[in-house]
Amino acid sequence: MSQPINKDTKIYCSFSKNAGNKGCQFFNPAFYKYNINAIYKSFSVDNIDDALNCAKFLKFNGCAIAMPFKKRAFELVDEKDISVINSESVNTIMFDYDSNKLKGYNTDYYATEKLLENYIEYKTIYILGNGGLSSSVKAKSKEMGFYIVNITRNDWYKIQELKNSLIFNCTPITNILLNKSNTFIDCIIGTFTGDLFHQHQSRKQFEIYTGIKYEL
Repeated sequence: MSQPINKDTKIYCSFSKNAGNKGCQFFNPAFYKYNINAIYKSFSVDNIDDALNCAKFLKFNGCAIAMPFKKRAFELVDEKDISVINSESVNTIMFDYDSNKLKGYNTDYYATEKLLENYIEYKTIYILGNGGLSSSVKAKSKEMGFYIVNITRNDWYKIQELKNSLIFNCTPITNILLNKSNTFIDCIIGTFTGDLFHQHQSRKQFEIYTGIKYEL
């Protein structure tokens, strides 16, 4: 099912190093559901600066930014939502052609809250990774009152020492060996928490793109 494409069709997309289909599978049916004349397409790119310039030239309406471009996108946007200011990372951009500005948002920031509100009894959170996603998770975790311990590749061995802990994986690394007493939140698509995280942040992106709150 799809809407007819015409000269008034709005164009949204995602830019990442290795494009997937998850965004297309969410947004195109969502546009159809709400009778919105828009399409969504994922692109693999090597240079986010060039990709955004091309999108502006072609009058795209908005885009999602995925790994590894979220921190670079923070430097490129002209206006920053509070989620961007706090996380210093951008995963959603709207093109405002009236003001000729790029407006940045971070829906990972909002999705993090949706997941962590179920684990507020933990006082400490161990966050794996140091990229754009981990910036969002750290910012929202701090705001929610968690004490943050960041584990990067240089001290990966510390994961094996954790017990009865809350761990949030912000890396693409799979099959991480953990003590079974730990609570593990994984943002990798294809895992239960990863798919749930993607759903929350996509629904927020849809709201930013269209002004409509997506209801299940």
